[in-house]
Amino acid sequence: MITKAIQQKLSDSKSARWTALVIVSVTMMFGYFFTDVMSPLEPLLTAAKENGGLGLGWSSDEYGFFSGAYGYFNVFLFLLFLGGIILDKFGIRFTGIMSTVLMFTGALIKWYAVSHNFEGSVAVPFFGTYHAQVVLAATGFAIYGVGCEIAGITVSKVIVKWFTGHELALAMGLQVALARIGTAGALAYALPFAKAMGGVSASVGLGAALLCAGMIAFIVYCVMDKREDASAAAVETEPEEGFKFSDLSTLFGNIGFWYVAVLCLMFYAGVFPFLKFATKLMVMKYEVDANIAGLIPAMLPFGTIFLTPLFGSIYDKYGKGATLILIGSCLLTLVHITFALPLNSWIVAIIAMIVLGVAFGLVPSAMWPSVPRIIPMKLLGTAYALIFYIQNIGLALVPVGIGKVNQANTQANGIIDYTQTMTIFAAFGAIAIIISLLLILEDKRKGYGLQKPNIKK
Repeated sequence: MITKAIQQKLSDSKSARWTALVIVSVTMMFGYFFTDVMSPLEPLLTAAKENGGLGLGWSSDEYGFFSGAYGYFNVFLFLLFLGGIILDKFGIRFTGIMSTVLMFTGALIKWYAVSHNFEGSVAVPFFGTYHAQVVLAATGFAIYGVGCEIAGITVSKVIVKWFTGHELALAMGLQVALARIGTAGALAYALPFAKAMGGVSASVGLGAALLCAGMIAFIVYCVMDKREDASAAAVETEPEEGFKFSDLSTLFGNIGFWYVAVLCLMFYAGVFPFLKFATKLMVMKYEVDANIAGLIPAMLPFGTIFLTPLFGSIYDKYGKGATLILIGSCLLTLVHITFALPLNSWIVAIIAMIVLGVAFGLVPSAMWPSVPRIIPMKLLGTAYALIFYIQNIGLALVPVGIGKVNQANTQANGIIDYTQTMTIFAAFGAIAIIISLLLILEDKRKGYGLQKPNIKK
């Protein structure tokens, strides 16, 4: 009996693996707060500069450029893909600390940018000419985005490491849920906090302070990770085969993996960029008071806080992961079609946002746990990195495009017609439906087991 107890991995302890999950989830929760802290601040960012006022005088085009900056370095410099290779080559602890430092550094640059006035403009190749403040803030956000995305793939690998054979989908669902608390907090409170504290920089500074706390939390996790590696080494008779660059051909040639990657691109392109414009949508189209407009988009992350773990638990016990993805994609499309229609009641907006929350609970809870079914553990970091990289193409370019579309559809009285914008978002959902159907067919052909439960009985 004593020998058996000794020869258990630390992750076999329920309390240990859930403690590890909570620690890394806190890091991502603070990260998501910072990611979305500027979204409800768009009314202040685009308000005219006035003596004693809080407006920064950005245009809709500049706000779109800034919002997309999150993914610029990841997409154009391939840093996220490099981060995945670093993760598989050098491990969770090194990569996690590196990513949290990048997040905090980028946050400080962004805070400095919005805290000071800058004269002049900067020409950005392929994008246009923007105020110096916008470009500096975007640079900080881009550095932060590199760190946050690498942290995301690191945490995904952490969860697979600790929960394979256990409550994998539930664990990923809970991590997403805790992360969404950060998003919800940002959407609901960033604007009132900025107004109460006298400017945009206050909310950004709060986000930077939380990131510092998240960095410390991950350092604490590193102690547990080292103990887990020691316990795993004591149990395993044969060490797992390490990462080799030649293995990348296996990854690139896997059609199921590419379906998941494109699905991720389309689904998240229909959610995160939408949230960056949703607060102003509520004000312009549904005539919601600007002081509370952020509360309606905040319903989405609040909904996922409860729904993602629920759907993850269903996947763990009963399977049907690919089916859950298909249903979520259908709901995403329906919501954006609703926002495109001339239905200007705020009640409709609330109902649509609740349904979008259901969709956002369904897809991540099934999609992320599906990846280890398709890709071996030694390539998992690179696989997640490539998926996140493709996702970042949408996060980088879609806000820029939407900003230009909104600028083009701004009427003489300053009101934006969102019909074209929401039609674009609905198209992303329609493509996600098609990819979901192809994934179901590929699962039947290759036998990935996406419809099977995760918990081993």
